[in-house]
Amino acid sequence: MRICVPSMGTAGLDEYISQHFGRSPTFTIVDTETGAIEIIGNNSTHMGGNGLPVDALHGKGVQVVIAGGLGPKAISAFQQLGIRVFVGAAGTVKDAIDDWMNGLLTEASMDNACREHRH
Repeated sequence: MRICVPSMGTAGLDEYISQHFGRSPTFTIVDTETGAIEIIGNNSTHMGGNGLPVDALHGKGVQVVIAGGLGPKAISAFQQLGIRVFVGAAGTVKDAIDDWMNGLLTEASMDNACREHRH
């Protein structure tokens, strides 16, 4: 399974989670079957580039996104692509994945979307 966590840099599993999904400097993608780690920069329109993070992550085969939180537009876009999103993550990428594997995170919905992004 390919899991993505919005991250602050390039330290892999030891990197801290970015609490603002769309403005995350990087996305750390972890393949739970092979242990491979891929880090991609956020070059989306939200960061002044082209495209959307949702499209980039879908293109990388991501099946699950783990985040602190994200807005309703991102949640809806991921749902349309069949990518599951879980919120409530904190700490490092490793912490987030461990919490998800232990059932400690909540599946994202319109009810728990970030309030700042309701536009």
